[in-house]
Amino acid sequence: MQRAALLDAARSLLSEGGTEALTFPALAERTGLARSSVYEYFRSRAAVVEKLCEVDFPVWAAEVSAAMERAHGPEAKVEAYVRKQLELVGDRRHRAVVAISASELDAGAREKIRAAHGGLVSMIVEALG
Repeated sequence: MQRAALLDAARSLLSEGGTEALTFPALAERTGLARSSVYEYFRSRAAVVEKLCEVDFPVWAAEVSAAMERAHGPEAKVEAYVRKQLELVGDRRHRAVVAISASELDAGAREKIRAAHGGLVSMIVEALG
C-alpha cells in the first residue's frame, strides 16, 4: 500500500511540477513517510519513473485494446485507437511519465518504455494492415 501511495504521489508531483517536483523529500511529505522510508522502496527518481511505466503502461494498453475491440471494421478501429491515445495523453498518468527526461533513465528502463510503446504501436499496425 505504501508503494502504491508513493507512486500516486509521484504521478501528482510530476504532473503538477515536472521533473524538478519529483524529489524524495516531496514524496515523503505527500505520503507521510519518513524520507529514509522512501529509499526503502526506490533507489532513485529514475526507479520511481521506471515503476510508474511498469504499472501504468499495461493499463493504457488494455484501455486502447478495449476501445479497439468495441469498434467494428478497420476504420473504426483506427479511429478508436487515435481517440483513446489522445484521451490518454491528457491523463495525469501519462503526463507524469513524460515529465521526466529519458536521459535520467538507465538503458534498461528506456528499453522497457520502448517495448511498451511498441506494444501500443503494434495494435494500430494490425488495424492498418
